[in-house]
Amino acid sequence: MQEFSKFPTKTGRRSLSRSISQSSTDSYSSGKCGPSPALVSLLQSLPSGIGSTQRGGGWASEILMLCFFPGLAASYTDSSDDEVSPREKQQTNSKGSSNFCVKNIKQAEFGRREIEIAEQDMSALISLRKRAQGEKPLAGAKIVGCTHITAQTAVLIETLCALGAQCRWSACNIYSTQNEVAAALAEAGVAVFAWKGESEDDFWWCIDRCVNMDGWQANMILDDGGDLTHWVYKKYPNVFKKIRGIVEESVTGVHRLYQLSKAGKLCVPAMNVNDSVTKQKFDNLYCCRESILDGLKRTTDVMFGGKQVVVCGYGEVGKGCCAALKALGAIVNITEIDPICALQACMDGFRVVKLNEVIRQVDVVITCTGNKNVVTREHLDRMKNSCIVCNMGHSNTEIDVTSLRTPELTWERVRSQVDHVIWPDGKRVVLLAEGRLLNLSCSTVPTFVLSITATTQALALIELYNAPEGRYKQDVYLLPKKMDEYVASLHLPSFDAHLTELTDDQAKYLGLNKNGPFKPNYYR
Repeated sequence: MQEFSKFPTKTGRRSLSRSISQSSTDSYSSGKCGPSPALVSLLQSLPSGIGSTQRGGGWASEILMLCFFPGLAASYTDSSDDEVSPREKQQTNSKGSSNFCVKNIKQAEFGRREIEIAEQDMSALISLRKRAQGEKPLAGAKIVGCTHITAQTAVLIETLCALGAQCRWSACNIYSTQNEVAAALAEAGVAVFAWKGESEDDFWWCIDRCVNMDGWQANMILDDGGDLTHWVYKKYPNVFKKIRGIVEESVTGVHRLYQLSKAGKLCVPAMNVNDSVTKQKFDNLYCCRESILDGLKRTTDVMFGGKQVVVCGYGEVGKGCCAALKALGAIVNITEIDPICALQACMDGFRVVKLNEVIRQVDVVITCTGNKNVVTREHLDRMKNSCIVCNMGHSNTEIDVTSLRTPELTWERVRSQVDHVIWPDGKRVVLLAEGRLLNLSCSTVPTFVLSITATTQALALIELYNAPEGRYKQDVYLLPKKMDEYVASLHLPSFDAHLTELTDDQAKYLGLNKNGPFKPNYYR
C-alpha cells in the first residue's frame, strides 16, 4: 500500500520518464484501472518474506507494479536524470576516477549483468580472450574507438583490455548507446564518453575527449563509420605520426578510407573489416534479417502481411531485410543501381523498380545503400498517409531529414524514436530514429552474430599492431582469408558442427592446403 500510494494520481504526479506513453499515463491516472480492495487485502496478508527481492520489497509492491502499471514498471525513473546533461554532472566510479562521461554511473551494476549475458552468446570471442590473455598481444596498444556502445561491443572492449590494450571509447551513433552498459564500462575503468540521445555537439565533444587527453596518445584506431578518423584528420593530424593502423567496419567508413587512399591522403595502413567474409556475409546479412523486424515492430506495431514495402539497395543488408519481410507476407519491391544486385533480386522473386514508380503506393520505405539523399523531399511529399520511413544503413544521410525541418511541417513525437511529420493537409509520415540506423537505435541486435564481427575486429587490431614494419603500406587492406576461416571455426562449436577434412589426394587435386585457406583472397 505504501508503494501504491506513491503512484501518480490526478492530484499529484511524480516525475516520470519521457519514455512512458501518454495513453498509459492516462489509463492509470484516470481511475479506470487498478487493483481491487480484495486483491490488495490478499497481498497484504502474504508473509513479509515471500517474494522478497534485492530491492527490499515483497510481492505486494512487485505485483501492483508489474500487473497493473506495466508501462510504469518498465520506465519509472527519476526524470531529473534526463534533464541534466552528463557533461554538467560530476561523477566518479568506485575507484574514485572521473575519467568518463556517461548518463548515470549508478546504473553500472545493471550494465554488468547485460555484459555477462552477452558473454554467454559470444563464446568465440571469450575463447580468443582466454587463448591470448597470457601473451598480451596488445600490450602497449592505446586504442581509441568509436563504435556502437552496447553489451556486445562492451565484451569486445573488455577483451582488448584483457589482451593488454588501454582503451578510450565514444559512440558512433547518438541513439544506439545502452546507458547502463556505458556505466559498467566506466566502473571497470574504461574511459568511455557516450550516452543515449546525445546532441550533434555532444557527439563531437565525446570524440574529442577520447582523442585529446594530456599524457595519453592513441596508436590504434577502431572506427565504425569513419567519424573518428575524420575528426583526427581534421583536428589532430599529428596524432597519425604514432598511429600504427586503422580498423574500420562499416560500408560508409570503408568508402571514406578508399577516398583518402585514392587522393594520397591516407597516411597509415587501414584494415577493411566490412568486406571480410565474416563481417559481410554474417553481420550485414543475418543480423539485419532478424533485427529489421524487431525495430519495426517495437516502434510501430505494424502488421506486415500484405503491406507494400520498398527496400532501397539489395546488398547484404538489403538481402537480409527483404528475406525477413517476405517471410511475413509483405510485398517487397527493390531499387538498385547495380545490375548484378538487381538481377539477384529478380532471381529471388522481387520486383526491381525505380522509387518514383511506387512511392505513392508503398506502406514502408527502407533505405540500406550507404549513399546520401536516396529518399528526397520530393519522395516524402508524394508518400501516402501513414507511410513508415526508416534507414538500415550506417549514416543518417540516406533520408533527407533536414528538408523536413521547415515551418509548414509539424513534428509530433509519439514514442521514443518515433516522429509523425505532419503536412498542412493532415498527411502524416512516420519517421523512425530521425533517419538514423533503425535496429541499434530502436531495438537490439542478435548477440551471436556480433561475436563474429567483434572477433574479426580483434584479430585485425592484433595483426596491424604486431605487423613488422613494411608489411603494410599506407593503403586499405583486407584480412587474409586464413583469419576469416579461423573466426568462422571458432563459432562452429556453438552448433556442434563437424567439419569434413580433405584427404591428401583430394587436397592435391584441388591445389589446396588441407588446413586452408579454402578461398582465394579476392573471394567476398
